[in-house]
Amino acid sequence: VFAEEGKMMIMMLALCLTVQGPGTNLMHNISQLAKALSCGAELAQNQTAERLQRAKEPLLNLQKKIKEIGQNAKVLGDRVRKFVRSITDSTRHIARALRNVWMWLSRAGNICNRELGDPKTSCFRYIDKAKDRCERALPLLFHICYIVITFKALCGAISTLSFMFCTIPEYIQTFIRANVANPLTDALNRVRAEFEFNISVVHHFSVNLNASKSLGEVSADIMEAVQHHMEPYHRVLELFSYISFLAVLFLWYRAVKYRRRYLRDDTFDNVYITRRFVEMDLRCAEQGKPTVLPLSARERGRYIPPGALWLSKTERSQYGIQLFGFLRHTLLGLSIILADYSIFWLLDLFRHQLSAEIIARAPSTMTISVNGTGYTSEIYKDLVSAFNTLQEGEVSVLSQVCLIQPVEPDHSTYITIGILYGIWLFIAVFGSYMARLRRAVCACYFPSREQERLAFLHNIIRARREWAVFALSQGGTQRLADTGKSRLFLILISR
Repeated sequence: VFAEEGKMMIMMLALCLTVQGPGTNLMHNISQLAKALSCGAELAQNQTAERLQRAKEPLLNLQKKIKEIGQNAKVLGDRVRKFVRSITDSTRHIARALRNVWMWLSRAGNICNRELGDPKTSCFRYIDKAKDRCERALPLLFHICYIVITFKALCGAISTLSFMFCTIPEYIQTFIRANVANPLTDALNRVRAEFEFNISVVHHFSVNLNASKSLGEVSADIMEAVQHHMEPYHRVLELFSYISFLAVLFLWYRAVKYRRRYLRDDTFDNVYITRRFVEMDLRCAEQGKPTVLPLSARERGRYIPPGALWLSKTERSQYGIQLFGFLRHTLLGLSIILADYSIFWLLDLFRHQLSAEIIARAPSTMTISVNGTGYTSEIYKDLVSAFNTLQEGEVSVLSQVCLIQPVEPDHSTYITIGILYGIWLFIAVFGSYMARLRRAVCACYFPSREQERLAFLHNIIRARREWAVFALSQGGTQRLADTGKSRLFLILISR
């Protein structure tokens, strides 16, 4: 646990907990912020649409009233057209009757002239006929018949009266044309002209709110885009939930691998001067064989007792790497935690400052009253009432509907993360000492194998010394080869 594998497991646990706890909370708060922004945009669009609708309302009412006037005028025009048509039909009937009278009078005058002829000539003709009959009746007294001729003077007066009688129908016809027909036609034309009217209303009113999607769809698209951008992070967080199990498997694999190398490789992790090694060296001294204790200063840097406070050369190199890795991952975890808490603190500050609902109203309102009756008065009244409604509108600057609801960080998770990082720091500082227990455990379970490793270590130390002594003199390597040592042994002592 306190070796490199344990350190890695603690590191993965701390990193997984950091990502799953503060990291997930950070993503959730960012999603809440995006949701609040989307809600605010939708609210602004709704209120903008409402303001535009209120702004259109006066003009729409005016247009509606003009349409109503046009409809009423159309109805009135239809009625007037029917009335004029009725009058026209009646007038035509009267005109036909007058025409018939006119024609009768015209025929009466012609008949009178044709039947009576010229009154003076007829009078002379009848007097002449009377004179002839008188002469035939009184041949002897024909002088008396000349008295009838004296009555021709009366033919002039009779001619005048006859002329007046035959011209009465013509006079009546002229009188009717001048005093009845023409004034009646002019009067009907004036009546028709009074009801001839045309209403033309030309208005240009266009408010375009072009949108391929509704406001709800736009808000849903914004949230979908946010979720799409955050989906990789959520997948990474889901992956981290399996890393703990994989870390345990990796720890088991490294333990099995250490056991395998311990049993097969004599040089693997074989640098400790244990109590058994000291006893072996004492037995060699009693038997008169070469010993390796005490160690030189250089050898004490390479071979150390298991309980020594100083570190070996290999342990010192790993010590710095472990501390650097701890600091690097600690900065990463702290940055995630600080980002989570900073975002929460900032959003909570926004929520506290924006918790009140602010509604903007008109600072002053103006009331207009319209007095009067008629279509124009109704138009102005509707127009003024629409503008009054527009003045009374309210705009929500801040609304509780879009208030941000950030999630507070879990302090128990912070405590757990702190404990894991503390264990990690302890392993980074004291892990090299604790890792020596691996060899002690294997030595306890495999004592015969531990004895073989100690013998190999004893021979290696002694061979290194011999190699160093022979290397100082010329031909030392050749003499060492003459003693019967194999090439493989030379390779081992050089490691």
